Amino acid sequence: MHTLSATLGRVISGTMLTLLYLFLYAPIVYIIYQSVSKNIAWPFPFKFSLRGYELLWVGRTYHEALYNSLTLGVGSAVVCTFFATIGSMAVLKYRSRWRRFVVVTYLCPLFVSNLLIGISSLIFNRQVLDLPGNMGSAIVAISIPGTAFAFLIMLAQMSRYDWRLDDAALVMGARPWRCFWEVTLPNIWPAMLGAFIISFILAFNNLEISFYNLGATQTLPSTAWGSLRHGLGPELPALAAIVNGVVFLAFAVMYLLMRYRIVSFGHREG
Repeated sequence: MHTLSATLGRVISGTMLTLLYLFLYAPIVYIIYQSVSKNIAWPFPFKFSLRGYELLWVGRTYHEALYNSLTLGVGSAVVCTFFATIGSMAVLKYRSRWRRFVVVTYLCPLFVSNLLIGISSLIFNRQVLDLPGNMGSAIVAISIPGTAFAFLIMLAQMSRYDWRLDDAALVMGARPWRCFWEVTLPNIWPAMLGAFIISFILAFNNLEISFYNLGATQTLPSTAWGSLRHGLGPELPALAAIVNGVVFLAFAVMYLLMRYRIVSFGHREG
């Protein structure tokens, strides 16, 4: 009886897990399939075609939008990684009564919608700072929720860091900057890389905040959203397939690097 109930439990849990993965990844698989099909109307007989990718290649609008999205993603990722690193180091290394306040301050943006952040940053920049919407203000605004996610990644990884390594370097006469550059950074750079990648993906795919802070400057999400007003063209599934492919490739590379211990984190005994 016990064996039967255990088997039934595994079957149920396996079925639920399979349905969950289908729910999450079936739309992605379908959009990739649609990007190489001549007819994008469902149901359709499959006829191989790369017309969507050809339109992306020759479309100047998408080229400019890609450049703006890359600028936005890299700029935001640098800002998020920097503040997440110094914040996590301050919380974990120094025992202060303000630690909880710092943690709450970093994590508060997780509970605020991106739409509200976009509108409030637009109003503040225009009415208080008298700044028009531009790439700089958009990078700062998108870095608000991005820093919260990067901070969680840095906390999870740096909680295993052996701070005695820093203490030993300081005792041996190294200055704080040299201690960070030669001792701390070589051990925490995988965590910083993970925070950078996540922050970049969040900023690259962001629509709500960038839409309000960039004005007429187009990004890939805003260009794709605007193209929907004219119907679902073949270039949109191709664009979605490329973006998803790059994201999956980045995570696959990170997994393989950790799986085969090409990169490791922190100090480990033995």
